[in-house]
Amino acid sequence: MKRTMKKTMSILAASAVLALTLAGCGGDTTTETTEGAEGTESTISGTVATNGSTSMEKVIGNLKEQFEKDNGGNVTVSYDATGSGAGIEAVTNGTADIGLSSRALKEEETASGLTGTTVALDGIAIIVNAESQVADLSVEQIGQIFTGEIANWSEVGGADGEIACIGREANSGTRDGFESITETEDLCKLSQELTSTGAVIEAVKNSPNAIGYASLSSVEGKEGIKILTVDGVVCSEATILDGTYKIQRPFVLVTKTDAALSEAAQAFFEYATSAAASDLIRNAGAVPVAE
Repeated sequence: MKRTMKKTMSILAASAVLALTLAGCGGDTTTETTEGAEGTESTISGTVATNGSTSMEKVIGNLKEQFEKDNGGNVTVSYDATGSGAGIEAVTNGTADIGLSSRALKEEETASGLTGTTVALDGIAIIVNAESQVADLSVEQIGQIFTGEIANWSEVGGADGEIACIGREANSGTRDGFESITETEDLCKLSQELTSTGAVIEAVKNSPNAIGYASLSSVEGKEGIKILTVDGVVCSEATILDGTYKIQRPFVLVTKTDAALSEAAQAFFEYATSAAASDLIRNAGAVPVAE
């Protein structure tokens, strides 16, 4: 009888120890996790649809690649380069989680229930053909060139030749930013009106007398074009951040004010606007605003 009781007590004690051990490991056995690139665990999965500014391609590309990697490939971030106006509309009608705008939201857009969050700043570089003799223009001269008041390069120190102005389409955030700063809204006389940043760069590259504008992040290191200084100030991260380079605009993430994002979209939004993303944004040629 005593042996039986002793054996029973031993079994109960062993069972208690096993139960405590399992309780201590319970979180690991019931939570599905994946190992991220930085050694952190993530349970996020799903898709995030972004849509909008072509100028934000490099920024979003860098953020998307690292975010997907950090989440073990369980999250897919899509990017549809349709232009700022179309991206804003996509958020409004629910076909995108996050819109991408290379201009600040207008008053009527925020009044309609949208919120804009600046993720970076970007200089709008003024570009000419690589063979151009012109190296610097003032904001005023740029405005006069695009409105046709100055029509020949010889009027601003260049070789004789009729200026060909290359610009973006009406929905473009780059165009909106350029025209608001140079005070040329609805006044520009364009030789070509193109639908992407890349097309503007190619047009200027292939035309000796062309002038155009494009995101700094898109023109750095490009052959066949030259970036002008504006009022003597080079377009760079430092001059954009301190405000001395005058032709600049924000890169904005657009969301619905009163609608919650999905878990995956919220996580991407928080990552994109955090200091952890600053180097990725900087490597894309834009200026991060998060500290």
